[in-house]
Amino acid sequence: MSESDHNAAISVEGRGANLATEMSSPSDRTRRTLILTALAAGVCVAASQSAAAAEDQPGSDERPRKADLLVVSEGDQEGQVIKPRDLKLGGPPLHAWPKDPKTSVIRNGSRLNEVLVVRLDPAELDDETRSHAADGIVAYSAICAHAGCPVTAWVKGEAGDKDIFKCMCHNSEYDPRQGAQVLFGPAPRRLAALPLAIVDGSLIVAAPFLGKVGAQQAG
Repeated sequence: MSESDHNAAISVEGRGANLATEMSSPSDRTRRTLILTALAAGVCVAASQSAAAAEDQPGSDERPRKADLLVVSEGDQEGQVIKPRDLKLGGPPLHAWPKDPKTSVIRNGSRLNEVLVVRLDPAELDDETRSHAADGIVAYSAICAHAGCPVTAWVKGEAGDKDIFKCMCHNSEYDPRQGAQVLFGPAPRRLAALPLAIVDGSLIVAAPFLGKVGAQQAG
């Protein structure tokens, strides 16, 4: 290697060493941390804005309408249209949102639109419940009428040996076979029912909610 080449190599190595030193200095690490934090925050904000935009679509906060489809609201099948064959006889229920079949807008802009959909033996339903069921499939508001907590459990009730809806906040229980009437706990009234129908093999909303949706008013 010539003397000039040797000197050039030393110069390059020196600059590389200086660069490595600068990149590992406390001030540089601080700058990199700030940059990464800002980027991460930007991603989170963008994701939040995207989710908010999806929920702010026109019609997303409107109550279920006649002919709306029902889609799974949680889990691996979230967003999937619910077919009668997807529901196992005797439960467990699926949590669902109504979906406008014309605009494809999912009505998830209000938590009061979430419903519980369960398939039961039609022979077990009382006459009123059977009138708004579809081949034994019934749907009810997923919001407890007591304090507005989500109704999440499908368990044996305090009395009886059949599975019922239960709100784990204050233990209110509802019988889906009898219009979701209150069986136990502080709930002041039954869950609102969402009438269903089966058209061309699809499960659809047959009419708006029957009864008040959500918690009792304070006072």
